[in-house]
Amino acid sequence: MPSHRYRPAHERVEIPEIRRAWPGRRIEQAPLWVPVDLRDGNQALAEPMDTPRKRRMFDLLVAMGFKEIEVGYPSSSRTDFDFVRHLATGGAVPDDVTPVVFTAARRDLIEQTFASIQGMPRAVVHLYTATAPVWRDVVLGQDRAGLHALIREAAGHIARLADAMPATALRFEFSPEVFNCTEPDFILEVCNGLTRLWDASPDRPVIHNLPATVEIATPNLYADQIEYMHRHLERRDAVILSVHPHNDRGTGVACAELAVLAGAQRVEGCLFGNGERTGNVDLVTLALNLYAQGVDPMVDFSDIDVIRRTVEECNRLPVHVRHPYGGDLVYTAFSGTHQDAISKGLAHHERAAAERGVPVGEAPWSVPYLPIDPADVGRTYEAVIRVNSQSGKGGIAHLLQAHHGLDLPKALRAEFSRVVQDATDRSGREATPEDLLRLFRAAYMAQDGPVTLGEGEGEGAGPAAALAAALEASGIAVEVLWQGGHPAEGGAVAYARCRVGDTSVWGAGEDTDAASASARAVLAAVNRALAGQRGDRSQGWPGDVMP
Repeated sequence: MPSHRYRPAHERVEIPEIRRAWPGRRIEQAPLWVPVDLRDGNQALAEPMDTPRKRRMFDLLVAMGFKEIEVGYPSSSRTDFDFVRHLATGGAVPDDVTPVVFTAARRDLIEQTFASIQGMPRAVVHLYTATAPVWRDVVLGQDRAGLHALIREAAGHIARLADAMPATALRFEFSPEVFNCTEPDFILEVCNGLTRLWDASPDRPVIHNLPATVEIATPNLYADQIEYMHRHLERRDAVILSVHPHNDRGTGVACAELAVLAGAQRVEGCLFGNGERTGNVDLVTLALNLYAQGVDPMVDFSDIDVIRRTVEECNRLPVHVRHPYGGDLVYTAFSGTHQDAISKGLAHHERAAAERGVPVGEAPWSVPYLPIDPADVGRTYEAVIRVNSQSGKGGIAHLLQAHHGLDLPKALRAEFSRVVQDATDRSGREATPEDLLRLFRAAYMAQDGPVTLGEGEGEGAGPAAALAAALEASGIAVEVLWQGGHPAEGGAVAYARCRVGDTSVWGAGEDTDAASASARAVLAAVNRALAGQRGDRSQGWPGDVMP
C-alpha cells in the first residue's frame, strides 16, 4: 500500500511544546454534555430528520437531562429553520434548557439564523469557520489575515444583531473548524480576539469550541493542543473551553476524555456516535465511562433500551449489537469461562448485599466481566448469560436455576454441559432457557425404560419400598452413590448418582414431595444405565429436542 503518500501528524501541524499536566489528572465531575444529534448528526443521515422525528429526538434529550442542546443549522435548509421556529413558538423548551443554533460566517446566513430564534427566551449562537491551512488554501482562498478579518466581521455582525434582540438572553460560541490541524498561535489569536469583541465575562461567558474535525493523530497530541489553549486563553474564567471530536481514527472517545483532563469543560457529540464519516464522539460511551468510575454523569441512562430504540427510529440507523453499554449483546456472555465467573459474581454480590443489609441494587458493584450493573441501565439479568456451543457448565447451571429453579449438583453440571454442547453443535444455534429445560428433562428425567413402577406395586409402602421391589423383581443391583435435592414449584426435585452394574450414571426426578422425587431420580438413573447398555443413547443425547 502506498503509505508514502501520507504525512504523519507532526509534519502536518505544529504541536505546542508544553509541560504536560493532564496525564496526572483524574476526571472527578462530568463536563457539560452538548448533544449535536439534531445538527451534526442530522447532516450525516441519508434521510435527514423531519420535524416530528426532530421533536422526538429533542424530547428524548430533554428527558435525559441535557441542559444545552444544539437544535439545528437554521440557514442550511427549510426543515431546520422550521424546526427551530417550532421550538421558539411551541413552548417545547424547558426553562433550564438552552438551545444552540449553528451558522457559518456569512452575513445573510447569520441574519437567517437570528430570524429563526425570534421569541426564544435564551439561546447560544454558534459561529464556525474552517481555519486549517488546507481549508484556507483549497476551500476558502484566504490567507491568515484575510480569514481573521472575515471571522471578526461575522462576529461583529452577530454582536450587533444580539443588541437588537434584548428580549433574548444570548451567548456566543465560536468553532475554528479543523482546530487540530491549525497553527496553535493562529487559533489563539482568533479566539482571544473574539473573547474581547464579545466582551466575555464570568456571568456571560464565551464558548470556544475546538474540534478535532478530522482525526489525524493519537489522542495525547489532541490533549496537548487543548492544554495549550487552556493555559493561554485570555479571560479564562469568562471562557468555556469546549471540544468536538470526530472518530476518523476510532479514538474519538479517548480524545474527549484526555481533552477533559487537559482543561476542557464542555463536550459536543452524538448519542451512540452518529455523525459524518466515522461519526462524532459518542456521548453514551463517554458518560457511562464516567459512571463506571463512580462519577455522576449528570444524564439519565436508566432505560438504555428506550434511548437506543428512539435514536434508531429517528436516525433510521441501527446501533451495533456490540456498541458499548447500549448494544443488545454487551451484557451477554456466551463463553463458558465468562459465564462461570459472572454466575459466581452475581451470587457473591447477592450475599454481600445481604451481609450489608442493603438491597441488591444499592450494594457496591464488583462482578467479573460486567463493568456496571446492567440493572442500572434498565437491563435484566436474564440477558446476561446466553448459551451456545461455546458455553460452559457455569452459564448453563445459572440459566436453569434463574429460570426454572433447578440447582444442579456440581458434578452433574459438567456432564449436562456436554449434552448441551452436543445439541447446540448439531443445531448450530443458541439454546434458550426453555431449550435447556427440555434437554435436561429428556436426558435425566425420562421415565420410559425397562424398569417401571407397576400398577399397585409397593402400595402403602412409599416410593422407596416400591422402587426397591421393582428393582428386585427385575434382578437389577443398584448402589446409590449420591442423592440430594431441593424444593421446587409444585413439590420437589431430586438428583441421584447410581452405580448400575459397572456403569455410574445420573438421574433426576420431580414430584409433589421429596421422597417421591428421590425415587424417580433413582429410577431415571437406572433406566439411563440400561439404555446405555443396549446401545440406545437417545435418553442421554437428545439431539432431537433442539429444533
